[in-house]
Amino acid sequence: MEKGHREVSIFVDAAAFAKSVHGDFKCVDCHEGFDADSIPHKAHITPVDCASCHSDSGARHGFHPRLGLDPVPRGADTACAACHGTHTTAAVDSPAFPFRRARQTESCGACHQAERDHFAASAHGRALASSPDAPSCLTCHDKAVVNPAGGRDGIVLKLAQTALCESCHVGKPSVAGQTVRGAPFVAAFDQSVHGAALKQGKAAAANCVDCHGAHEMNDALAAGGRINRLHQADTCGRCHPTIAADFATSVHAAALRKGNMDSPSCTNCHSEHDIRAHTDPASPVYAGNVARQVCATCHASVALTQKYGLSTSAFQTFSDSYHGLAVRGGSVEAANCASCHTAHAIKSPLDPTSTVNKANLVRTCGQCHPGANTRFTVGPVHANPNARQGADGASPVLYLVATLYIWLIVVVVGGMAVHNALDFLKKIRRKLAIQKGLIEEEHVAHRLYLRMTVHERLQHGTLALSFVLLVVTGFMLHYPEAWWVVAIRSLSRRAFEWRGLIHRVAGVALLAAGAWHIGYLAFTAAGRALFRDLFPRRNDFTDPWRVLRYNLGLAPAKPRFGRFSYIEKSEYWALVWGTIIMGVTGAILWFDNTSMGLLTKLGFDIAQAVHFYEAILATLAIIVWHFYFVIFNPDIYPLNLAWLTGRMSEREMIEEHPAELERLKAAEAGQKTPPPPDPQKKPAE
Repeated sequence: MEKGHREVSIFVDAAAFAKSVHGDFKCVDCHEGFDADSIPHKAHITPVDCASCHSDSGARHGFHPRLGLDPVPRGADTACAACHGTHTTAAVDSPAFPFRRARQTESCGACHQAERDHFAASAHGRALASSPDAPSCLTCHDKAVVNPAGGRDGIVLKLAQTALCESCHVGKPSVAGQTVRGAPFVAAFDQSVHGAALKQGKAAAANCVDCHGAHEMNDALAAGGRINRLHQADTCGRCHPTIAADFATSVHAAALRKGNMDSPSCTNCHSEHDIRAHTDPASPVYAGNVARQVCATCHASVALTQKYGLSTSAFQTFSDSYHGLAVRGGSVEAANCASCHTAHAIKSPLDPTSTVNKANLVRTCGQCHPGANTRFTVGPVHANPNARQGADGASPVLYLVATLYIWLIVVVVGGMAVHNALDFLKKIRRKLAIQKGLIEEEHVAHRLYLRMTVHERLQHGTLALSFVLLVVTGFMLHYPEAWWVVAIRSLSRRAFEWRGLIHRVAGVALLAAGAWHIGYLAFTAAGRALFRDLFPRRNDFTDPWRVLRYNLGLAPAKPRFGRFSYIEKSEYWALVWGTIIMGVTGAILWFDNTSMGLLTKLGFDIAQAVHFYEAILATLAIIVWHFYFVIFNPDIYPLNLAWLTGRMSEREMIEEHPAELERLKAAEAGQKTPPPPDPQKKPAE
């Protein structure tokens, strides 16, 4: 017969028809209004209406949504015979059914050739032949996840697509378990910046299909996959074109274009499904996380830095700098890697357009340091005081300063420890001898003598409080991961801000106490007497050796000290020296813009190194020297109370300052003060 200006055979294979799902039907059951005895047949035969029996075809064929319209429009997508055939229609459970799971790709591909080819090359298509969990065409398209006519709400469609993907990649353990992290790996999308935006009704936000594609979905290892490292920038750039353009100019993108799969792309920094806003503290690119969680993964890797000849200490030197320490301590305002190198357009410092090129450093530093000048660029950017000449971040001056201070700390503090250990052992042996009755202890009447005036005690209290605060808040910066620092930081998210404020206030208090002390020395009689007694004399340089001989058992008695011995004098003048050094370097570090503008960044780094090592020296000296003589000294333990009461007992005076006790008693008796004892003359036995 002629149909559509062409001859169409009306032959029906009776045997084939009998095997079809409609084999028991009569011709007129489908071909309504047809009279078999009327020959020739009428020109316009009534079209077969499958819906007369299959009234639910619209609901059961969601992938062809026009079947649900009333009336059903004519077209290839609504012609039942186009998919199911005419007289050979197979039952759904028949092996000949064209849309059985294994045959869907080819059957659907008869009309959807491009989609068929994409799907066949996809991870889903490759898995279909071997995995019962792999999706076929109808696994996805049986749901309302497409929008062929543009009539569906975009956000509803995207949420439906996301839910469909998660139904397998989160809901099915056999599928979710194929990734190392399991179900949480994909489920994290819901908490991501994209997932959150979709929940807020933002249809422009990316979902699974936007990144992975629909039929061409492949994993990151597939060369043609959208999320393959070589193609990620193009995929993300569909929504983030400006960022993609910046990234394209970077050293990372240049390496990727050469096929270097070690070079990072978008997901290496932002993660994969759990992509968070850069303002989210849980994000790896958050200001407080980017250095350690992103940049360090490559630039602190021994394997990668050696493989590509990169600086082996770039991350460590940044981490130990003020910026790095501040970030580690919780600051989100201090500069991080991206602050100087930018976030996406990261370039070699040799590139004239790089933000860290020598010619551009003034502008880069000026973003945080208003008024920055060329002196900011003098010296290594990532300075390393412990690096030898030729190493990354090396500076001969910095290395010399650090080395001298380390030796100074070892010699001075080590000498103090040996001195005190010998003193401790000698005094313990003496106490044991007294306890055993080998030495008869002289009876001493109870009497107190003035040791520190009220002025001196207040000065000491101010000094002690400010020193403790400076030590705690200073080392909080340099050792941000120490257990006691973590405990303090856990008290408040603003702990770092308070740390800096308290440190500066304590520094001012220390200098104010110093100014008060100078005024006290200059304008009061007691102060002038204090200064005279603290001024070094010849015997202060010989007494340590005489004490050493006594502690070693080479001399029968130790020197008889006056008001102050070499022990107090050395500590006092070390305090004066340390206060000056810490005050000057502290001011340089505090007023960084001015100091770097005048002294160069190298000068700033030297001041920082001196400040740090002097702080270690001062802290250890207080612990090893001062604490021993006022707390752990067997003749004093558990505490010398002079700093609270201002007085010492007569027994303490006999043990520590016998010459001063004689002077006080002579003055009290109205006698002429005897001359100071000759340090070279042996005391009477």
